[in-house]
Amino acid sequence: MMLRLLFALLLLCGASPSLADTVWLLNGDRLSGQVRLFDGGTLLLETEFGGIVRINAKSVATLETRQRMVIRHQRWRGRKQYATLRAAEQPGRVTLVTHGEPFTVALADLYQIMPTRKMLEDWIWRGNVDFALDFQRGDTDIDDRDIMVLTDFRHNNWRHNLRGEYNREYKDEVRSIDNYLAQYSLDYFIDRNWFWQGRLQYRRDDIEEIARRRSLGTGPGYQFWDNELGAFSLTSLLNVDDYEYADGGDERTASMAVRWDYNRFLVGKTLEIFTNGEIGVPLSSAVSEKLDAQAGLRFRLTSWASFNIRAEWDRVVGDGSINQRRYTLGLGVAW
Repeated sequence: MMLRLLFALLLLCGASPSLADTVWLLNGDRLSGQVRLFDGGTLLLETEFGGIVRINAKSVATLETRQRMVIRHQRWRGRKQYATLRAAEQPGRVTLVTHGEPFTVALADLYQIMPTRKMLEDWIWRGNVDFALDFQRGDTDIDDRDIMVLTDFRHNNWRHNLRGEYNREYKDEVRSIDNYLAQYSLDYFIDRNWFWQGRLQYRRDDIEEIARRRSLGTGPGYQFWDNELGAFSLTSLLNVDDYEYADGGDERTASMAVRWDYNRFLVGKTLEIFTNGEIGVPLSSAVSEKLDAQAGLRFRLTSWASFNIRAEWDRVVGDGSINQRRYTLGLGVAW
């Protein structure tokens, strides 16, 4: 039931508002949709009839957009231009319309085209759900289940971030791993890059020495970029951390932490590199170090399905210690 509801929401949120861009191919065909990205020799066009369509840039004669795009040219030395695109008469060329005079360039000289990201309009919802199942039968029977959910909602100056994890493993019907995590953070953007974050996190582990961890933190962050090709941000937090141990003890401490969140799409958005995590130093506690990090790859099988490889490291050093490293392979959905 939950999976059906999730897919229904994805279909509703994935509906395109207004498809007004046009792509002409060298074979004479014409496609209508929304240009999502031109990068790595691939044009991504979102259509009403087929979702995201990948087009080899060598097959494109010209294109036209109603939306304002970010343009990067081979000869502009890293600088970018903002323009709408108009069809050119000669195949293999396109006309850029800026605040000045229109000028025509070769498509082969453009290495990147992407829509401008509207900061203060509309809802933006993105996320991933990754599943990993492992069943082994032999001298030792292993049943392993892992689920991770990462999603964020953005509207006006506010961004809501949700993260959830569930990990359980049995070896010969004996639990060897049993934990889950829930995290919510709220960002308020002061300008296009700077934001202030408040974060609440809860972890429970029925196997390790530290049975429960609660963390409440706040601090400034900086968004280096956030576009169709990915995002990168750093956040510094002042946290209040509560630890409950399996033997019944507990402890409260303050800590300073740095969080990072990075993802980058390659090869026409077919491959995604990602890493996120937090490293913290308690200010006064028997806990001397904590690290929560993950990194991996996602390979897009379709516009919404992916194959993922992920490595995780959860480490706490102190009176009660945790040092878990996990490596998973699985499937997921993205939107």
